[in-house]
Amino acid sequence: TNSITYKPSLPPILCKMKYIVVTGGVVSGLGKGVTISSMGRMLQGCGLRVTSIKIDPYLNVDAGTMSPFEHGETYVLNDGGETDLDLGNYERFLSISLTSDHNITTGKVYRKVIGKERRGDYLGKTVQVVPHITNEIQDWIEEVAYVPVDDQGNRHWDAVDENGVNAATPSSSADEKDVRVADVCLIEVGGTVGDIESSVFLEALRQFQFRVGPSNFCLTFVSLVPIMGEEQKTKPTQHGVRDLRSVGLSPTVIFCRCKEVLEESTKNKIASFCHVDGPSCVLSVHDVNNVYHVPLLLLEQKLHRILAEKLQLSSIPKLEGRLDLTMNGLEEKATMWNLCEGSVANEKVLAMLASGQEDLDTLGGISRSMIDWARMAFKLDGFHVSVKIVIVGKYTGLQDSYLSVIKSLKHASMAVERKLDLIWVEAGHLENDFEGDSGGEEEYKAAWEKMKSADGVVVPGGFGTRGFNGKVAAAKFCRENSVPYLGICLGFQAMVVEYSRNMLGWEDANSTEFDEETKNPVVIFMPEIDKENMGGTMRLGSRNTAFTHSKHDDGSPSIAQIMYKNASVVSERHRHRYEVNPERVDAIHDAGLKFVGRDETGTRMEIAELPRSKHPYYVGCQYHPEFKSRPLNPSPPFHGLLLAACGMIDDYASNSK
Repeated sequence: TNSITYKPSLPPILCKMKYIVVTGGVVSGLGKGVTISSMGRMLQGCGLRVTSIKIDPYLNVDAGTMSPFEHGETYVLNDGGETDLDLGNYERFLSISLTSDHNITTGKVYRKVIGKERRGDYLGKTVQVVPHITNEIQDWIEEVAYVPVDDQGNRHWDAVDENGVNAATPSSSADEKDVRVADVCLIEVGGTVGDIESSVFLEALRQFQFRVGPSNFCLTFVSLVPIMGEEQKTKPTQHGVRDLRSVGLSPTVIFCRCKEVLEESTKNKIASFCHVDGPSCVLSVHDVNNVYHVPLLLLEQKLHRILAEKLQLSSIPKLEGRLDLTMNGLEEKATMWNLCEGSVANEKVLAMLASGQEDLDTLGGISRSMIDWARMAFKLDGFHVSVKIVIVGKYTGLQDSYLSVIKSLKHASMAVERKLDLIWVEAGHLENDFEGDSGGEEEYKAAWEKMKSADGVVVPGGFGTRGFNGKVAAAKFCRENSVPYLGICLGFQAMVVEYSRNMLGWEDANSTEFDEETKNPVVIFMPEIDKENMGGTMRLGSRNTAFTHSKHDDGSPSIAQIMYKNASVVSERHRHRYEVNPERVDAIHDAGLKFVGRDETGTRMEIAELPRSKHPYYVGCQYHPEFKSRPLNPSPPFHGLLLAACGMIDDYASNSK
């Protein structure tokens, strides 16, 4: 298969795409996603645009049908793609919007190849893992790398031959910010080196390094350095790199995860046995106060200079004479960050940082400065006043099931300058039936004690009947006791069911998901949804919500709209099969639970709330706002919850008029 080049009408800063691959060894869960995201954030600080691809070797087509207990949350993208949670890390760290094609799975690749074989595209040839599967993987990577991922939108480019004949134009008209493609593509290979299922992807990458050339390809490796006694052990890393080199791949940089800072002797030993260019290419990724320090940690160890040399970044025409200035400035600032007493940037240091901000702006006009990021990372270390937020969930045994919710709460807590104290409550433990079970009385009592101590409550999404009545009980408790409440997806539906039962007197009000025979079906199955197939059949992706009822009966404005900066229409991501019954909307709305946000047809309920005269913050949304939250730009519903939990919501609302 001939190499394909994708060229936009507005070329990226780099003449040719640069690829940085992150693999991992020893054990899974070392933090490859955070490492690659941090690397991308660091490169953005150097004035480059980045994109990211996640390779998941499992046979599933996507993560949509996986259990949260087994795989953590399913992250939803703008185009409706149901993906691995690592794509959420990429989007949050890099402020980009990825597509479903940025998540490559074995299931997707084989489905595409088999489809081509059925159509006869291979002209009768024997279809094999090598070259057909490996070529498909390489083609996929090369095409997706050129999809613009800035938050303004995603657009594919048409291919041209390697001589640039018939130069492509974007698929539809867009402004310059929208169509600027990335300069560097970051690729994470899931799992660990040596796994049978990932071997085909490693072989594809072995071939890919020759396709794009050594100056455009950099391989890195994340490993574990355990401490036994008081000694940092290097043997697991040596074995992991040996397995990687056995398939024809040799890392340029080795990231060593360790509880403590890596000792120089450890670096020297790893460099000597693992075939890298000296101990400077062995980086310590030790435990830090919060993950936002990791980009700064990599910067301090001069990873940007290693990558600049390997990928020949100094030859970029538009960065010539400026790249070194930017890098030197960043290194000097890294030294300043280390001088911050107690890991909190004081005003003098911040003033010094701000004085160099001009050097760190990107050429595209969008600031990628590390200054705000550094300020955020150090500021987070200095929060001492805490705010207690209870998460009432069904999958509390694995906190990764609610990773985006947790991150959104942290982003919001940073905005209100409070230390987040997360309290977990299993939804089923709040149910009266659970108290009657053998041995359940103590857990029931403990769960309600946690609820009573909360400054705010989040009831996130979920599927299935287990724990639903506990979520309804949580909604009732918060409504009756003026505890700030945010219901998401199923938590929003629990609000509607609770209000219908207790305020409208519909005692058997329920969702048809849990009771198909109820006489008061206030939540119903959406008519267009496929009842037979599970994967990719929900209402998925980014959809518009219009604030159709922005004023309450008492004349007060919608608090949800205030949190969205008084926008008339907002776009958020969805993942659901059930909706509020349109036939019951008017009765519920007139009874006091106001459906202030609806879809563009006005028939689907998206946001419900109580007026602030009745409750400080009682908001629910059918969509998942957590998927668009960013560290420096928290999700509005979560921000509102934290403001209310800290007693700041009235001042915020007054200043927003």
